[in-house]
Amino acid sequence: MIRMLVGLGNPGPEYAATRHNAGFWFIDEAARKLGASLLPERSYSGLVARVNRPDGPLWLLEPMTFMNLSGKSVAALARFFKIAPGEILVAHDELDLLPGQVKIKLGGGVAGHNGLRDIQAQLGSPDFWRLRLGIGHPGVKAEVVDYVLRKPSLDHLGDIEKAIAQSLSALDLLMSGDMDNAIMKIHARPPRLKPAPRPADDKADAAS
Repeated sequence: MIRMLVGLGNPGPEYAATRHNAGFWFIDEAARKLGASLLPERSYSGLVARVNRPDGPLWLLEPMTFMNLSGKSVAALARFFKIAPGEILVAHDELDLLPGQVKIKLGGGVAGHNGLRDIQAQLGSPDFWRLRLGIGHPGVKAEVVDYVLRKPSLDHLGDIEKAIAQSLSALDLLMSGDMDNAIMKIHARPPRLKPAPRPADDKADAAS
């Protein structure tokens, strides 16, 4: 079961709307959905919310350490409350997925993501869950840093917000530990709309 939700991003208003803060957007929406308030906690170097549940508290965390030191915040909270890596879900921006795509997996590499790299180092394990929110790729490696620190287009922002909403539809499953069904729900493609039938007159005109 998931006992701790982490969103990755950079603190400060100049970064709030940038692609690299997609993880913060996920936590903000999760807090709204759960009726929780994120408050600064110096002990954990981040914004923290506690959600009381029958099977124990759920913690929400946005590290305020800047991206490449995210592990300092995550590890501090996890160690204090004895939360294992496999009970942690980290939401982050993903260059290798298109805007609107979202994938969840347990463990794996860091693919150049400095936030994931520091969390893995501080926890001493790669075996935490990752919620990969697609932001697309600029196409050239040298442009990645500028790309992730810029705002997405309105269309891409809407796609990312839809992916976050789809992820949060599986929140109860994640918290209860039903990971197989949570994965199916998060990875499900939205139903394709069927085209409206053409009026009979149009069909006749087309055939003439």
